[in-house]
Formats: sequence, structure tokens, C-alpha cells
Amino acid sequence: MKNAKVLVIDDEPSITSSIKYGLEKEGYTVITADNGSDGCELARNEKPDIVVLDVMLPGLDGYEVCRMIRAELPVPIIMLTAKGEEIDKVVGLEVGADEYVTKPFSLRELQARIKALLRLVARHKNTKIAEPDKIEIGELVIDLKRHEVFIEDRKINLTLKEFELLKLLALNANKVLSREYLIEQVWGYDFTGEGRTVDVHIHWLREKIERDPENPVRIQTVRGVGYRFERRLGRNAD
Repeated sequence: MKNAKVLVIDDEPSITSSIKYGLEKEGYTVITADNGSDGCELARNEKPDIVVLDVMLPGLDGYEVCRMIRAELPVPIIMLTAKGEEIDKVVGLEVGADEYVTKPFSLRELQARIKALLRLVARHKNTKIAEPDKIEIGELVIDLKRHEVFIEDRKINLTLKEFELLKLLALNANKVLSREYLIEQVWGYDFTGEGRTVDVHIHWLREKIERDPENPVRIQTVRGVGYRFERRLGRNAD
């Protein structure tokens, strides 16, 4: 995605300047902020194509900034964290991040994540002719044109990856899709994350679209293989 605008929010000048230099060499436009409040303001005013957001920020931390940006803009967000514990990654995904990169990281890795997310955005804007405008199963409505999801007329806020996962599963309803296939289709061939990332995204999807996330009806786990979106719902599923 040429000339894409990247907003980098990080309070470490060495990291910010390194990211800015590397991305500008690749043809990106890069704007930066060194605190959460300024980052949110830039996001509102500049409407970036993607946000790279550090967790540890002065004032508003990265999680709160992520929540605020996610509530206002449909922009993909990559979170940077110096912490390696899985709970931190899960929290980042919970508040709306699409990806996370653990410090220290290589610029090549960050560029790969940015490219993969921007390809996903481009795929959103070029919906295939064969796809329906909407998928309606019980009270669940997936509007593929507007990229919105509703349950009983209540809008469900999904991250970019969550929407793509739900869309892919629903378009292949009643088929078992492997984790490898989901990674290939949603994250891209150069995705370098762990298979666990798919499971985490499925977990948060269930939290948002299932009546009882601990006993899911719509998204079924096929042990040892992957997941299946169930179109034939029981009487109490809607």
C-alpha cells in the first residue's frame, strides 16, 4: 500500500527515529507522538492508515490509547511491548490491538506486520464479487460491505483481524478450517506469530458473539484441527 500513513506512538526517541527512518525508506509517510494524549489527537486529526503503539507511555498508557483509538477509528493497531508474558499480549488483543511485537524487535519484522495488515485493509476495500453483501444466521448479521456486525440489532465492535476471521469462518460455514489455513488467509504468508494467536482471537470473538463463550454454539473447536462456524444453530442459539 504505497504512501500509507503510519502513526508511531512511543516515548523512546531512539525507537521512534529508527522506525521513522526505516519506514520512510520504504515509502511510508510517518508521523510520531511521544505520549498517549498527543497520539490520540494525531489519530483523530491525521486519520493514519495504521498505528504502531507502545504499551508503556507517560500519562495514558498504551492499553488506554488503544481503547480510545479503537472506539473512534477503524484503523489497524500494532502494539509494542517490552514484556514477554502471554497475559500482556492477551490484554493487548482484548483492548483492540490487531498485532503485537515484543521488544527488542527487528525493523524487518515490524515492516512485515505492517505490510500484512495493510494488505488486509486493501482486501476489505476490494470485496470479491462472489461474496454476498450480508450473512445472516439467526440474530447474527455480518455486513460484508460496511464491515459491521450486529446481534439483535446491537452493533458488535470487532478488530480488523476478528472481523476477517469471522467473515472467513462464516463464508465457509459448516466446514472445518485449520489453524494453518486461517493464518494463511488472515495474517498472510509472512506472518511470524505463534499458532496460539489464532486461538486468542477466536477466544475474543466468542466473548463478543456467543451467548455463553464457555459453551460456544456458533464457533466450534475441532480438536487437533481448527475451527468450524456452525450454521445449523440450536433453538436457543439466537
